[in-house]
Amino acid sequence: MGIFEKYLTIWIGLSILTGWLLGLFIPPFFITISQLTLFNTNIIIAILIWLMIYPMMCQIEVTGLSKVFAKPKGLILTLIINWGIKPFSMALIAWLFLKIIFGNFLEPDLANEYIAGMILLGVAPCTAMVFVWSSLTRGDPNYTLVQVSINDLIMIVAFAPLAGLLLEMSNIAVPWSILVTSVVLYILIPLVAGAITRKILIATDDRKLTKLIQLSKPLSIIGLLLTVIILFGLQSDTISTQLRDILLISIPLAIQTLSIFILGYIAAYLIKLPHNIAGPACLIGTSNFFELAVAVAITLFGINSGASLATVVGVLIEVPIMLILVWVVNRTVKWFPG
Repeated sequence: MGIFEKYLTIWIGLSILTGWLLGLFIPPFFITISQLTLFNTNIIIAILIWLMIYPMMCQIEVTGLSKVFAKPKGLILTLIINWGIKPFSMALIAWLFLKIIFGNFLEPDLANEYIAGMILLGVAPCTAMVFVWSSLTRGDPNYTLVQVSINDLIMIVAFAPLAGLLLEMSNIAVPWSILVTSVVLYILIPLVAGAITRKILIATDDRKLTKLIQLSKPLSIIGLLLTVIILFGLQSDTISTQLRDILLISIPLAIQTLSIFILGYIAAYLIKLPHNIAGPACLIGTSNFFELAVAVAITLFGINSGASLATVVGVLIEVPIMLILVWVVNRTVKWFPG
């Protein structure tokens, strides 16, 4: 792990502070960025999201999916959590806290936007940062890679209908054409581009693929940090006047993250998964593909929307909590075989 991955929490914190201050002092700059759109997609954000996603897609070996079937329990656990539990529990917790428990503190329309952002986080299982979590817990890298590959393939067909269903159940209008376009733009095209790149580089010299991935890691993190700077710059006025809202969003997000991990880790213990599979399997199910959630929230609801703010708060909450959970996984090695 490089300096970017090791101290990601610090970089995100500094990016949040930088974006907030720049937004207060040079708002015309961020207004200009927000106006650079094409087909309901912000061009700058789209480029930065691609910068984050493309290097990860180059690591996916689609033809190697059969390797996991020799030890399928970890994969089954991850898929049940990611697609059978997490999206619905996120929607339920978001509704319970932002509509019922905190209902007196939020305007109904704004609460709906926050709920939408949380739903988009819940429907997007982690595919990029999970390689960092797996590395920190000494997880099986090949198994982790296959899990991520299968998740990405499922997301191509499941993200849009599942997100649309949960948003409509929360009485949030869904522009389906934009949602499907987001899936194509931020999942399908990067996945195909990554697969083509991988095939070409391996055919010539597989060391070139390793070199590309190593060189692109800092660029991927830079893309994330610049996205955070832009989003917090655009939300600077909201942050200055509605710190309470950020706290109200953070509470259910933290509860959701911890609850999903506890559920998954207990299940991994009960089915006797090896530790190098149990750790990554539960961390994949716990963390979110926040790059995708941020991009879709911006495309669907606007760059200054409450939904976009909720997904950015998800970034702020997830990284420190996931580092704590990594610590838990590393301290419980003796609970698992292997």
